[in-house]
Amino acid sequence: MDVDDSLRTLIDKKLSRLDKFFRDDAVAHVTLSREKNAERLEVTVSNNGTLFRGEKSDKTFNNALDSVMDIIERQIRRNKTRLGRNLRDGAIKTLSEETGESAEPEEELVTVRRKEFEVGEMSEEEAILQMELLNHDFYMFRNTDDKKIEVVYKRLNGGFGVLVPED
Repeated sequence: MDVDDSLRTLIDKKLSRLDKFFRDDAVAHVTLSREKNAERLEVTVSNNGTLFRGEKSDKTFNNALDSVMDIIERQIRRNKTRLGRNLRDGAIKTLSEETGESAEPEEELVTVRRKEFEVGEMSEEEAILQMELLNHDFYMFRNTDDKKIEVVYKRLNGGFGVLVPED
């Protein structure tokens, strides 16, 4: 969709709030779309191989952007220790001072199950069918065309997506 200059300026201004957390090599991608009676905004920030992502549908892009900024700041605050080496020095202290809140406690990341299984060779269409038959949200398979391990998944909007590793 075409984005007018005022919205583009607003997005740039709001995203600049994240400058205090990241070094100069961080990159943000913003996706705007309209769905029925709502406007949807997705922001993905890439920094040293770490991704931060937020998405929100709201009546206006402005409201959605405010919510997404809060989501990303919450992700940073919740994972401050693990992210320490990727963030700008003093970033978490700055966040706590601005919001008047103490940093949220980190959740322990624990693998609760590990499962090994044979990865079948099939097309994307066959993998989607297999995922549907198993009533799963995602399915890993080896693509018959390029022999790569890929993942098909159900998208929130009702479609399907495919995760393909880069070479």
